[in-house]
Amino acid sequence: MRIRFCGVRGSTPAPGAEFLRYGGHTSCLAVGLRADAPPRLILDAGTGIRAASAELGDGAFSGTVLLTHLHWDHVQGLPFFAAGDRGDAAVRLLMPEQEDGASAESVLARAMSPPHFPMTPPELRGSWSFDCLAPGEHEIEGLRVLALEIPHKGGRTFGYRISDGAGTLTYMPDHCPTALGPGPDGCGEYHEAALALAAGADLLVHDGHLLPEELAECARFGHASIEYGARLAARAGAAATLVFHHAPGRTDAQLDELAERVREWGEVGLARQGEVLEL
Repeated sequence: MRIRFCGVRGSTPAPGAEFLRYGGHTSCLAVGLRADAPPRLILDAGTGIRAASAELGDGAFSGTVLLTHLHWDHVQGLPFFAAGDRGDAAVRLLMPEQEDGASAESVLARAMSPPHFPMTPPELRGSWSFDCLAPGEHEIEGLRVLALEIPHKGGRTFGYRISDGAGTLTYMPDHCPTALGPGPDGCGEYHEAALALAAGADLLVHDGHLLPEELAECARFGHASIEYGARLAARAGAAATLVFHHAPGRTDAQLDELAERVREWGEVGLARQGEVLEL
């Protein structure tokens, strides 16, 4: 499994000279089954999905875009996905099943339609389909995917466990475990869904939007502190953790300081835009 980090920022893009090394695009990972094959699965459609087009060269995208939830920073890049918005593209978009039973297309159209945007989801070129995904196990693009609901304020949110039989990626970019209580160390509960998603994973990509001292003040946005992912990995037996969804105001220099801090917690690092890993 080949994973390219196309966007690692949270909430809003972060342009400017102070954000070049870690990157300013919002959440997006491009996943391929082999190093020599184009990606068939894209996780989230933040502004980083623009960079995912580079993985396909001059080719069209044929595969699945899998959304964790519908917040702006996870869908805003969708109409700017050049490899998907062309006549020869074939894209299936999947999102969490909505609690009110609304269709995937209608939910997307709440933000992607006039007067908020000049076009609607069906106006994307190529062959597009829009569907909802129930919690549970699925096969998507030749990968085994476990989808489980995790707490995050403002709409149903899934975490994903993705395996190709040789490696396993757990992706939880937006997660608010403190919504279930402080847990044993004040970082939030190590609840059943989080433990099941992370159990024995080769790589856990986890929300680290907040510093511990920011947790109480910023809890209204529904994110985790940087140490929760590392502690979850230790409890669940995940081999390595990458902190993801960096706060938009967190500069390269500040993230460098955090990178030194998290190294003390084991196999923990900070995700960088453009980074490529193979599991």
